[in-house]
Amino acid sequence: MSARPAVGASASTPLSAYLSLIAGMATVGAYVGFSKVIVETVPVFLLASIRFGIAAVAMLPWTFPSGGIAVAWPMRRTLVAESFFGNFLFSICMLSGVARTSATAAGLIMSMLPAAVALLSLATLRERIDGRTRVAVVLAVAGVATLTLGRDAHGPAAALTGNAFMVGAVGCEALYVILGKRLTSAAIDPMRISAWINAVGFVLMLPFGLWQARSFDFTRITPSLWALIGLYAIAASVLSTWLWLSGLKHVPASRAGVFTTALPVTSALVGIAFLGERPTPAHGIAFACAVAGIALVTRRRRPAP
Repeated sequence: MSARPAVGASASTPLSAYLSLIAGMATVGAYVGFSKVIVETVPVFLLASIRFGIAAVAMLPWTFPSGGIAVAWPMRRTLVAESFFGNFLFSICMLSGVARTSATAAGLIMSMLPAAVALLSLATLRERIDGRTRVAVVLAVAGVATLTLGRDAHGPAAALTGNAFMVGAVGCEALYVILGKRLTSAAIDPMRISAWINAVGFVLMLPFGLWQARSFDFTRITPSLWALIGLYAIAASVLSTWLWLSGLKHVPASRAGVFTTALPVTSALVGIAFLGERPTPAHGIAFACAVAGIALVTRRRRPAP
């Protein structure tokens, strides 16, 4: 029996796949940052229900396509699991976490994503992790940890409950990456996957959203906040999922996990540009580590003689 090949950068991997992974996680990082503004007004379950509802309407053409590959029952179970962990539970943990803890603590905990994805891919997909990817994972974790620790010196201490929710969000997002790899390996269109997991997420979240809607005063949502919620819905349920799954079709899950670094880094940029946070030297170190890690993973190998 031949040994399973190590996971490394391949000359056959298109650059567009790496760009899709970066853009997908950067989109997630942006809406994680902006969601902190929304949850100050809208309760978590209600916000998630509105998000899934808006996206469900936008994605109707892909939910019930006229043609396409039939989805077997094992893949349907994977679709449900992908939505349960990547949409339903992640939304609850992430929104509850950013509502209760500081952005510093949230970013520090989210920096665990590359390591979590690498370990899960090793345990579930049996992907071997080469030296380059290991170094890239270490750089990703060290860089974002430096960023958030540097910011922590200037911010309040994070709440324990919020930290616990963010740890849950890390686990859910890591499972989302692994399950997404299984779905893209089945040759299902990424937009169709996005539409289906969003529809399942809407069904799961709706009862909780209706429960919170009974006592919520909708006049508190201003037109500008409705616009932000609409952008959040499209970015979270449509754009980020499609970008990530499109790239994941061509990249092993353990290597793709390194690109989750874009999530907390983008959240920091949103904080600096829109939420009034001041940059520090730690930001420069973090961005350098992130770029170095991505360069290690994406650098093409010379063909073996």
